[in-house]
Amino acid sequence: MRLVLCSCPPEHADGIAQRLVEARLAACVNALPGVQSTYVWEGRLCREAETTLLIKTWEDRLDDLSELLLEIHPYDLPELLILPVHEGHEPYLRWVFGATRP
Repeated sequence: MRLVLCSCPPEHADGIAQRLVEARLAACVNALPGVQSTYVWEGRLCREAETTLLIKTWEDRLDDLSELLLEIHPYDLPELLILPVHEGHEPYLRWVFGATRP
């Protein structure tokens, strides 16, 4: 299993989550609203309200998930961090695997 982190504008969170789940590229997407991001972009200090998406998927779905996410994300340079899940509740892990089968 993999956990993918991606921040996006709040108004895009539901649409991104729905597309990933409908395509069976993610078993579940949690949208954590109210994130305040501070960063430098194009030489300028920025502060933006964002929603962080916690995307649960399986390793063999990462290429297709990344491709779709980069296609539909409104940012020029979206955050896309992939974290391995080494352990978890076995029935949940099996569910994630099954939910991401095409």
